[in-house]
Amino acid sequence: MAILVNKHSRVILQGGDDGSGPGCSAAWRAGGSAGRSRFHAGVAYGDPVEHLPDGLPMFGSVREAKAWAAATVSVICVPPAHAADAIEEAVEAGIGLVLCMTEGVPAPDLQRVQRRLRGSSTRLLAGCSGVVTPGEIHLGAIPGHGLQRGRIGVLSSSPILISLAATQLATYGLGESTVVALGHGGAEEVAGLRPVELLRLFEADPGTDAVLVAGSLGADADTECAHWIEQWMRKPVVMFKPGLGVRPKGVAVTRHPGAMGELVAAAVQPACLPFD
Repeated sequence: MAILVNKHSRVILQGGDDGSGPGCSAAWRAGGSAGRSRFHAGVAYGDPVEHLPDGLPMFGSVREAKAWAAATVSVICVPPAHAADAIEEAVEAGIGLVLCMTEGVPAPDLQRVQRRLRGSSTRLLAGCSGVVTPGEIHLGAIPGHGLQRGRIGVLSSSPILISLAATQLATYGLGESTVVALGHGGAEEVAGLRPVELLRLFEADPGTDAVLVAGSLGADADTECAHWIEQWMRKPVVMFKPGLGVRPKGVAVTRHPGAMGELVAAAVQPACLPFD
């Protein structure tokens, strides 16, 4: 099992490399064939799109691309001034999950998007750096090295910390159910899925045994997540928090990045591993 994306997800690309985020080419380059193979169509905006997978069919609208590819997910990488329009086009087309990799989207635009999301079936990850279900699908600029299929959910705003955590988990025979890399700008606090909602998904996922929160998710998000974990989380949670801040009761917290894997290994039952 996984949250958000899996081997059945069919992905389209809105936009191209324009310096507004991690770069859409990273959406398949970091994951190798696991990234490239999940993209089925693209929608170009403005100038010709460069550095796309060879043979990717291009369409004039998200609705056309979705119909042709039976798409369930869209990855957006357009200039900040056009990101809200691109998200709204995906919402109107009925895309189930939208990953907006564009950074620096104006807050008023994100607020407009949040109003548009109400009543829709679309989930949005705003300012997202990527989502990976190892062995099934790899979207975004998350380094693929070290990731392997498993039962640990990972949530972080740092692809570097994700890579470090995956390497540590592997030494204990542990892998990841789903990895979500949020952006640094806090766009998710204005529009789309907030970190606490991702924790809810991990809590409900039968394929996730424990959750690792690697690094701060932002002051407000850290506080909200801590309160929710204390009240509702039943699965083990491990946190790497380099500074001070809210620390949920009953949660293993470390200030040392090298201790993440060890704490997760201590929190899960060995009998549940490896992933079956």
